[in-house]
Amino acid sequence: EKSSGSSKTQESAMKKKKQKKTKGDPKTGQEEESHTCCGCRFPLLFALLQLALGASVTVLGFLMAGISSSLLVRDTPYWAGIIVCVVSLVGFVMLCTSYQPDEKTCVQFTVKLMYFLLSALGLVACVLAVAFAAHHYLQMTKFSCDTILEACQCKLDTEDPLGRTFVYQDAADCGSLTSMLNLYLLLQMVLNLITALVCLSACFVMWKHRYQVFYVGVRFYPLTPSEGQQQKV
Repeated sequence: EKSSGSSKTQESAMKKKKQKKTKGDPKTGQEEESHTCCGCRFPLLFALLQLALGASVTVLGFLMAGISSSLLVRDTPYWAGIIVCVVSLVGFVMLCTSYQPDEKTCVQFTVKLMYFLLSALGLVACVLAVAFAAHHYLQMTKFSCDTILEACQCKLDTEDPLGRTFVYQDAADCGSLTSMLNLYLLLQMVLNLITALVCLSACFVMWKHRYQVFYVGVRFYPLTPSEGQQQKV
């Protein structure tokens, strides 16, 4: 009878072990799934969005630069698109690196840190591009322009002889130039705003899942009653 009872207990213990192996520890499962998003590795969706938006901003910036040679660099924010494209490439590199919990490898930690910092830089660049485009667009809504010697000269106040004059070179038709430039500026504002939100979301997700909790000193675990009794004895 004793042997049958001991065999039953052994069988029940083996079943419990099998159930633990099949189910797994919920904490370890959360750690394994923390680097996935919708079944994909973390930076895939953000990197694809950053690449598409960055390429769009870059192409649109070069198109704006082709309208007139006198446009300033701040008015053609291809630089913001190039930065975001570089961020997306770093995201693809991070996607290809082998995942290790708690950043055990130096390569993984370095790539993730670069992606976080470059995403923050892309966020700042896109916000600056939105501010410059909005300022230029508001100015153009108040312009009164005339075509003089294959150049479009615009003024904010025609009655003020000392008012600032904005000259757009290589523009034979002021009407088409102002309409196209207004459209491009609106597109730049929308695209850079969406890109800034994507970069902000990438920084937030990385901070929340990997860099939000910092452990200082030694982690102390509470003693179980059996361990406490053994220490007392």
